[in-house]
Amino acid sequence: MTTAILIIFLLGYVCIVAEHPLRIDKAATALVTGVLCWALYSISGIQSIESIEGRLLHHLEDIAGILLFLMGAMTVVEVLDANEGFRVITNRIRTTNKVKLMWLIGFFSFFLSAALDNLTTAIVMVSLSSKLVEDMKTRWFYAGIIIIAANAGGAWSPIGDVTTTMLWIGQQVTTIPLIKQLFLCSLINLVVPLAVLSFIMKGDVVRPEVPANSANSISSFERNTVFFIGLGGLLFVPVFKSITHLPPFMGMMFSLGVIWITTELLHGRKVMEDKSRFSALSALRKIDMPSVLFFLGILLAVAALSEVGYLLQLSGWLKEEMGNVYAINMSIGLLSAIIDNVPLVAASMGMYEVSPAIMGDAWADMFVQDGVFWHFLAYTAGTGGSILIIGSAAGVAAMGIEKINFIWYLKKISLWALLGYFAGAAVYVAMQ
Repeated sequence: MTTAILIIFLLGYVCIVAEHPLRIDKAATALVTGVLCWALYSISGIQSIESIEGRLLHHLEDIAGILLFLMGAMTVVEVLDANEGFRVITNRIRTTNKVKLMWLIGFFSFFLSAALDNLTTAIVMVSLSSKLVEDMKTRWFYAGIIIIAANAGGAWSPIGDVTTTMLWIGQQVTTIPLIKQLFLCSLINLVVPLAVLSFIMKGDVVRPEVPANSANSISSFERNTVFFIGLGGLLFVPVFKSITHLPPFMGMMFSLGVIWITTELLHGRKVMEDKSRFSALSALRKIDMPSVLFFLGILLAVAALSEVGYLLQLSGWLKEEMGNVYAINMSIGLLSAIIDNVPLVAASMGMYEVSPAIMGDAWADMFVQDGVFWHFLAYTAGTGGSILIIGSAAGVAAMGIEKINFIWYLKKISLWALLGYFAGAAVYVAMQ
């Protein structure tokens, strides 16, 4: 029966990877896979039904924390977007020089991703580039840089990438050590492709014609207020956790409540149509629920594999065959270019536990909280997805918005993303 669970998981994984050719949303496949794995486990007779139900509820506690955090963050970002908060940044971009604009967009994406998340940053910045650049192929280059920058920026922030958030919520990493260890190598991951492409891109961009401004019912004061309160609320989440020691989703829910109240006060006297357009209620209807359900399904499936012992066996095999945490992490990062990094990190969290430091045991020291394995995993899993456009949520979003060709990205961007990946990894290893 345990073999059947593994087969169901692998088949589900293949369907998730082949989402576009099959034309079946990966969220639906993940939900079926996750539930079937637990259903087979429950009728396997390995443990009593009561024991299996208890283990499921135990895993569900951790999963629910991640999902509530993501839903809160998505809603806050949607509120910012509905209130045109991101114009506070985009209105300040003036240059038309291709190289200068590339560096500017790259660094904007890098730091914005650390404050928000890589998926949201990719959506915002790719949409922004369409307002700054008319030529399609030039926009594709910028989209490639945005993907690299968003993934690199998300790797060193506990709220910048869902995989880093998972490690942070699971207490494998903490905020300050994570930033100290990963900021430089993540920055190198971006700077190397930027430096190379600076010699390739020449001339100035042509901006598309701006249509006449239509009447807008939101003022600059309202826009700026929502932007700074929303962004401040997102940045406050790690602070809230360090002060209260409550789960991160509690801080995110608090920030969501604050920005919700803010928008109600700002737009309370407007006509109902405008008020509803700018409110958090409208934002809640726009959040990407399929992504939330995808995470639910895939995390349930990985939890089932953990329960039947496959992840423990895999961890032993990796240690036996490679015997080096750097090699293991580099392999996970390269694999994340092909397979979604969320289940890879979830599997790694199931394979290896946070261990106490053991005198004289160098291997165990790698897996303590804020140990080398967990920090390097955050880097490799977060940035390895940039190598292929389908390897990260940011890449898939950019691909959908700009209709970027897979082969074009492979020819024009993948090599530079791979170079940045290895350069950042080399910096991390050298730091150790």
